[in-house]
Amino acid sequence: MSDVLLIESLDLEGRGVAHRDGKVVFVEGALPGERVRAQVVRSKDSYDKARMTQLLHASSMRVEPPCPNFSVCGGCAMQHLHPEAQVAVKQRVLEDTLEHIGGVQAPQILPPLHGPYWGYRFRARFSVRLVNKKGGVLVGFRERNGRYVVDMDECRVLPADVSQLLRPLRTMLGGLSRPDRIPQIELAKGDQQLALTLRHMEPLSAEDIELLSNFGREHQVTWYLQPKGPETIHPLNRGDEQHLAYALPEFDLRMGFKPSDFTQVNQSINRSMIHSALSLLQVQPEHRVADMFCGLGNFSLPIARQAANVVGVEGSSTLTLRATEAAREHGLQDKASFATLNLFEVDVSWLRELGYFDRMLIDPPRDGAMALSQALSQLDHHERPERLVYVSCNPGTLARDAGILVREGGWKLEQAGVINMFPHTAHIESIALFTR
Repeated sequence: MSDVLLIESLDLEGRGVAHRDGKVVFVEGALPGERVRAQVVRSKDSYDKARMTQLLHASSMRVEPPCPNFSVCGGCAMQHLHPEAQVAVKQRVLEDTLEHIGGVQAPQILPPLHGPYWGYRFRARFSVRLVNKKGGVLVGFRERNGRYVVDMDECRVLPADVSQLLRPLRTMLGGLSRPDRIPQIELAKGDQQLALTLRHMEPLSAEDIELLSNFGREHQVTWYLQPKGPETIHPLNRGDEQHLAYALPEFDLRMGFKPSDFTQVNQSINRSMIHSALSLLQVQPEHRVADMFCGLGNFSLPIARQAANVVGVEGSSTLTLRATEAAREHGLQDKASFATLNLFEVDVSWLRELGYFDRMLIDPPRDGAMALSQALSQLDHHERPERLVYVSCNPGTLARDAGILVREGGWKLEQAGVINMFPHTAHIESIALFTR
């Protein structure tokens, strides 16, 4: 049995939100303002999940998804919504989350950072499955139910040269000695090089190595092999190890990285994000700046071009080593220093020991920066940075930490806005400015 529902909004996973008899109903594929007929597929005490069986009244912002895989692929959730409307929806989600979880509001909404909408994804993890009923090896994202791999020959969010590799990659993998023991391939694309990391659960034969090498030469692909955990990743050919890099032309930087290092998926938006963050920080030549969760120096080295000194702190010694090497390669070793520390366990005493910073940038993973936010809230007014920029990949933890900073610490949330790092998905990145 199906019911007629009026869709009120979108949730954090891009599903339409409706109410029926006082109960929330999440409807996959439905958009705000639409009237749909939907059938419940899973019922819980506090909510139902439903699938749309009939679109009775379409939103003016509904578009035809250009990707042939959209109806089944779990890689994208919002291709049926106009790209500009996607950004507006994410902005509303950010504002609502700040208010409902953090109890705070931003007096000024920043212009969203968005575009390009296609061919933007420079990092991805493909599942690999041998499915004889479908003609051999499948390579791609998982279906929306998460159980199967999509039978795909193209992907519109990947760069065109990567999308064109899917079919030949499937054919080549099918020729390996144990394709049933290859669970995944990870993509990492730099400005001038494409790297694929092959997870293999059985040793590769000499014939397998030759197949991979021939494929790499023909398609300009650098292969990395992963026989066990991430620490076992190594290049098929030793000379390929240091070639991955992305440029930050505004700051005359070229950032080298390895396939297993964290880098932003969307390099165009990454450059815009760095520009926006530094503009909000208002870094001056005499300033001392902290970059918390600094990674391989994506923000630190651009800051070092403008400030007197930057201190980057990160939980991964691999990344701080990479950041230190990059600083030295760019002649910034006297202005940028890096330390390895678990920032989920810091307190105000540690923060005081670091000394005074004029500015601070925080760019945490999805878990946010709760301990650091509490420590910052316990600093005396004169000990605090004048400006604090928080870059977030999770609006929920940003809202929680903003609530700590504002309600417990007396910080002022001045501005906030979305960064559409992942177009056509429900993923929301954002940026916020606090002042002391």
